[in-house]
Amino acid sequence: MRAFVSATFLCAITGLAALGMAGCSNTEEITPIQTSLDDPAAPPRQQPRGADERLSGGATTVFLTDETAFGQAAPNVMGASLAKHDAGDEAFAAEFAPRASAGHPGGLGPIFHNVSCESCHVGDGRGKPEMANGEMNALLLRLSTMGANEHGELNPVAGFGGQLQDQAVAGVAPEGKFTIAYSEVPGSFTDGTAYSLRAPRYNIHNTYLPLPGGVQVSPRMASPVFGLGLLEAIDEQTILAAADPNDRNNDGISGKANYVWDVKSQKIALGRFGWKANQPSLAQQNAAAFNGDMGVTSSLFPNESSAGQVQAIPAHAPEVNDETLNAVLHYTRTLGVPARRNITDPAVQRGKVVFDAAKCNACHTPSVRTGTLQGVPEVSNQNIFPYTDMLLHDMGEGLADNRPDFQANGREWRTTPLWGLGLTATVNKHTFLLHDGRARNVMEAILWHGGESQQSRDYVRRLPKADRDALLAFLGSL
Repeated sequence: MRAFVSATFLCAITGLAALGMAGCSNTEEITPIQTSLDDPAAPPRQQPRGADERLSGGATTVFLTDETAFGQAAPNVMGASLAKHDAGDEAFAAEFAPRASAGHPGGLGPIFHNVSCESCHVGDGRGKPEMANGEMNALLLRLSTMGANEHGELNPVAGFGGQLQDQAVAGVAPEGKFTIAYSEVPGSFTDGTAYSLRAPRYNIHNTYLPLPGGVQVSPRMASPVFGLGLLEAIDEQTILAAADPNDRNNDGISGKANYVWDVKSQKIALGRFGWKANQPSLAQQNAAAFNGDMGVTSSLFPNESSAGQVQAIPAHAPEVNDETLNAVLHYTRTLGVPARRNITDPAVQRGKVVFDAAKCNACHTPSVRTGTLQGVPEVSNQNIFPYTDMLLHDMGEGLADNRPDFQANGREWRTTPLWGLGLTATVNKHTFLLHDGRARNVMEAILWHGGESQQSRDYVRRLPKADRDALLAFLGSL
């Protein structure tokens, strides 16, 4: 049976309403804003005293600019810590198979999305929405139905769980397949320069069972994995200090924290990782990916992702041991962060002024100082430049998936870190951005911004080309 995403979902996820396109009734009113880039009243850029903005990751900064730039151990990782990092690197790259064999650990499936961590996070970087053969290598679909359990976790879809598993081992049927169809949404800058955004529509088909009605669908792209230990080391109070969920200062920015279920501690905790900050720790993020993406069980997630379905296999011991999980955890905590580049270039410096004047830094907070992460001194007490506040923000109807995730609503996403952005094309051979890869480049990603970031987007639309180019030069230097 073929199952199709509804037209209502299309309208929300493509942002046609936010862009005032035919067929959707909601059109945003554009409010004129100040466009002077030399406004002396503009808020100063805040950064820790003595911080060097070239050192994006503090002492973890690496200076390679080739295709290996995202996959280097931080230079301050040495001795036994480096040996553990290298062991985690091997496990991150290992391709799982249904049964263990030379070079392939066992436990894959019976249903899954990919065979290794690195298959999605190529070069420890950003995924690509669609491969040349039409398979979705690094883009997956989260699934849920209305409501949540006592922990706030979304209800799974009967027969499908919480994620569409589009691959399966021999003799087992995948849950289904999906394809993407894009439509072009034309627009123009104030100076008359035309642009076009592509709006995705998802078609779920060839399902092994009829897909129930009312399913909530959210596409998710694999994100870069470098610098995650530094983000985990930021003190909770530092993150919460920037939250303003009720916009009490009336600046139009109302970032809020997500609070999620911590499986290990069995309590609610601050969410940090994932597109909607729905994971409290790297340990849980990694173990959930082993389980949900590869069908590999662990002590943290001992049940197969197929549990309760017709593809399920009998209960068994964990398929990845704690030693391997801990090695992968250490690896993802201790990858180095690429250094800033070309910071003395006049265009880059001008672009930095544009970035601040557009108030992009209200959410993409340039710098922060980490606290202490127990057992990982390499990422502790570092001045870093991740360009994120780690909070949820309303991004408008254009990017809405209309699917809540703990405290995040269907329009909210965590601010994406921007460090390493300019090396994406070098490392990953593409520049697809946003949670579903719809943006083909950085400018398209900016133009999809809405909600709390609408004024910043409209500011950029009003800029002359020289300043737009400068902004892109600055972002390319990160």
